[in-house]
Amino acid sequence: MRRASLTLLLAMLAVAVPAQAQPRGGLSRPAGESSMSLRELGEQLYAGNCASCHGIDGRGIRSPRPGSGDVFGQGPSLRGAGALAADFYLRTGYMPLGDPSDEPTRRPVEFNDREVRALVDYVASFSRGPAIPSPRPQDGNLADGQHLFTEHCAGCHQVAAQGGFVTGARVPPLGEASARQIAEAVRIGPYLMPRFSKKQISDAELDSIIAYVDSTKNPSDRGGWGIGNIGPVPEGMVTWFIAAVALVVMCLVIGERARS
Repeated sequence: MRRASLTLLLAMLAVAVPAQAQPRGGLSRPAGESSMSLRELGEQLYAGNCASCHGIDGRGIRSPRPGSGDVFGQGPSLRGAGALAADFYLRTGYMPLGDPSDEPTRRPVEFNDREVRALVDYVASFSRGPAIPSPRPQDGNLADGQHLFTEHCAGCHQVAAQGGFVTGARVPPLGEASARQIAEAVRIGPYLMPRFSKKQISDAELDSIIAYVDSTKNPSDRGGWGIGNIGPVPEGMVTWFIAAVALVVMCLVIGERARS
């Protein structure tokens, strides 16, 4: 009898483990999710993939501690993050992370659209927070956007929005960022990026910035060869390579003439 009870208990624990943390081997999905309501699905997905780092109630985990699914969890509170932050981190593939110490980088989104909406809705239910923005880059001014981007963003992302490196992080290029993702990033400041409030960058100014970033995705190479459109470094390297080849050819020609 005791052995049967122990077997039943172990079986229950084996079923419960995936609902506590994201396993390193992949996402944890509940059975029969197609029949679940959006809120119920979000709760189950959160428990299975987010709770080990952000806490079962979304209050975060300050000190690293072992969680289920072989995840050593530590993450910030999600209370007050609202739908905005959850939508950004999930739709860019920044979350979930395999390890809390990893830098979030753009990756293929592992959740389908309904799962993302369910998680966003569930995270937003923790407490009141900012909603998902609806930018209108078509209303922006391209010249103003270039000026604002150069002033606030180009120091890290380059004026061509091709990304780069800063101390302790890689700065992502913005070629794959949608208008909504750019607006979300400006308002939340993901990873080492500073957060800009509406007092610092208004919604109208943000529309102009997004319009400029969109223009960098398909630039017009008026000078000819764009060389990746990532600034003077590759242009200088190409110049040196051409000059080096020309010098070698010139030396060979001079050498041949000297022999004759």
